[in-house]
Amino acid sequence: MRPGLKEKKMANFDVLDLGGLKVGSIELADEVFAPSQVNDALLWEAVKHYRAAMRQGTAATKNRTSVSGSGKKLWKQKGTGRARIGSVRSPLWRHGYTVHGPQPRSYEYPFPHKKLLGALRSALAAKLADGKLTIVESLELKEPKAKLYREALDKLDAKRTVLIVENSHTLGRSVILGARNLAGVELMLGNEVHPYDLLRNERAIFSRTAIEQLQEMLKRTVSKRKRATAQAEVA
Repeated sequence: MRPGLKEKKMANFDVLDLGGLKVGSIELADEVFAPSQVNDALLWEAVKHYRAAMRQGTAATKNRTSVSGSGKKLWKQKGTGRARIGSVRSPLWRHGYTVHGPQPRSYEYPFPHKKLLGALRSALAAKLADGKLTIVESLELKEPKAKLYREALDKLDAKRTVLIVENSHTLGRSVILGARNLAGVELMLGNEVHPYDLLRNERAIFSRTAIEQLQEMLKRTVSKRKRATAQAEVA
C-alpha cells in the first residue's frame, strides 16, 4: 500500500436466525458492497447476455431443399406469353420456399468473465442499498417441511420472490426439501449465482458461509486500479 493511504473500512451487517432475531454480525467489504460499486450499464449488459443465452433459437422457415415439388421447368422460356418460371417451388409462388428466412441458431455470445464478476458486485451492492439483502446464520430447519420454511421466510420479510443462496459444503437435505415446492422461492449455490438471479428476485437470503465465500472471491477479482482509487477516497 502506498504511504498516506488508509485501509478501506468495512461495514458491520446483522446476521439473523430463521426466526428473524439477531444472532451476530458480519463485516461486508466496501470494495464489494459499497453503493459506488453499482454500475447500471454493466448490469444491463449482464442481463442482456443472460437472456440472449436463454433464447431457444428454434425459429425456422422452409428453404429450397425443404419444400416438396418437382424441379422440372413448367413451360418453355419464351413464346408462351406467360412469365418465365423455373420451378413450382419458386419463392414467388404460393407454397414456395422462403428466401433468407430464419434458421435454427444460438443467440449466445462471449461475455468477459471480469465484466460478469463486476456485474455481480453491482447486483449485491444494489440489493444491500435497497435493504433487500438478508444474511442468516444457518438455513437449516429441524424438520424439512415447506410450511415451516414458509413461516420462516415470512419472519424474514421474504413474502414475494426470494433467492436463497447456500454454500455447497453446508447445503443440507432439510433446506432442499423445505424450499423446493414453495412458489416464488429459488434455491441456489453460492458459486452459481448470476446477477440476473439477484435482480429478478425481490429479496436475497444468504447463509453466513455462502456470503463469506462469495465476498472473498469477489474481493480477489477487484482490479488494483479500482482498489487504489477506493483507498484514495478514504485517505
